[in-house]
Amino acid sequence: MSAFTFPVISPSSVSSTNKDPVDPVALEQARAIVNKLKESKTRSSTLMEIGHQFGDIPPTANTYIIPKSSQKAAYDALPPAQRSALDRIHARVSTFASAQLSSLTDLRIPIPGGHAGHTVTPCKTAGCYAPGGRYPLPSSVIMTVATAKAAGCGTVVLASPRPKDITMAAAWVSGADVFVGVGGAQAIAAMAYGVEGDAAKSLVNGHCGIDMLAGPSEVLVICDETCSVPVVAADLIAQCEHDVVARAILVSDSRATIDSVISETERQLALLPEPNRSTAIAAYNSGFAVECEDMDECVKVSDVIAPEHLEVMCKGEEEVARKCRCYGGLFIGLNAAEVLGDYGCGPNHTLPTGGTGRYTGGLSVFSFLGIRTWIMMGKEKTKENRQMVEDTVIMARCEGLEGHARAAEKRL
Repeated sequence: MSAFTFPVISPSSVSSTNKDPVDPVALEQARAIVNKLKESKTRSSTLMEIGHQFGDIPPTANTYIIPKSSQKAAYDALPPAQRSALDRIHARVSTFASAQLSSLTDLRIPIPGGHAGHTVTPCKTAGCYAPGGRYPLPSSVIMTVATAKAAGCGTVVLASPRPKDITMAAAWVSGADVFVGVGGAQAIAAMAYGVEGDAAKSLVNGHCGIDMLAGPSEVLVICDETCSVPVVAADLIAQCEHDVVARAILVSDSRATIDSVISETERQLALLPEPNRSTAIAAYNSGFAVECEDMDECVKVSDVIAPEHLEVMCKGEEEVARKCRCYGGLFIGLNAAEVLGDYGCGPNHTLPTGGTGRYTGGLSVFSFLGIRTWIMMGKEKTKENRQMVEDTVIMARCEGLEGHARAAEKRL
């Protein structure tokens, strides 16, 4: 019996495949930890206690803060090639984020009787999280911290459990202001509610904004008979080795291509070293392929799934990609590998999962900005201003809000 299971399903079966990004059991576990920290009168000691309990903090350690000196020492100790790679990735991510920032500016336009507009202001403090589970993720450090710094956030707090040297080096390169060496729900709670004596205190006390709810990572590849089968297979495997719950999805209008990719993927999986192979096979077995009538149907299927990563490799790939509306990050063409996006082409790799790409994009410099509108009017009245006030009176009375109408009439 084959160790592989990668079913080919019809487009009509796709709608039932989306998963809730938040596991109910994990949610309850996280709730208990968050509430414990939220209600604690000595959050610093409670955070230390939880950090020791989950192995985030070594038993002999008396602080959860990773000092700048340790970050710098870790960076200096890296091989030159790794230091240079971190520097270049940071430069590319920062350049892209800065370019995004420059596309959005303060606005001021005339309105009857005055002016209106918006201001663009960064968050005072940003909390960034880099997972520290099966693999160290220095790329996530750069993606989050460098983007927040480019936005102009006053204080950037990074949290990551049991950080490896490469993670600490990435924090140094990215310019994290505070590095909290804990993870999980306790890290999120500490950054959201604050810890006495800690810079995280400046985060909103009681609640804060988040970028998105992150679930298992996923890739969807749209391809046809012109694609490179070995490349598609390699990209599916790259996604699968993230985690046993990662998802790889293949969508094509060619059954022969689907069969070829499945065969090649399973051949390449068998050659992957352990422990990556076992992880990748488990994830691969939860994936599937969708056989469609044509490229338009492939696009419809992709939009229903709204994948975190969407790769398009087919004839007229740019035109096909333009038709896609729901995804986290888009990769068009043979050489636009999703893994290049993971490691710093420029756009952020923190992307929506679990179908949330239907209504939101990924992390960007905009995630750390507040766009706030304003209206300013003096005592001078114009014909246009009077008409605007009269329109307000009419609409207020249509809605039955007499107090609104009278407030507007006071301006006549």
